[in-house]
Amino acid sequence: MSQIKKKEGTGIKRANINIPTELHNSFKATTAAQGLEMTVVLLEFIQGYVAKHGSTTLQKKGRRA
Repeated sequence: MSQIKKKEGTGIKRANINIPTELHNSFKATTAAQGLEMTVVLLEFIQGYVAKHGSTTLQKKGRRA
């Protein structure tokens, strides 16, 4: 049994999302056809979204912010 070891101090946070299977399969096939990784494409989207819609201050909501 292999264990995944978390690298300490990497500044990386894992995010899990639920999406329809067909959308996942299409996204995976599309990024692969372009020679890209899904993570890279999602990170670029998130960075663009935050740049456009994000606020200058982070506000914590609840315990999980």
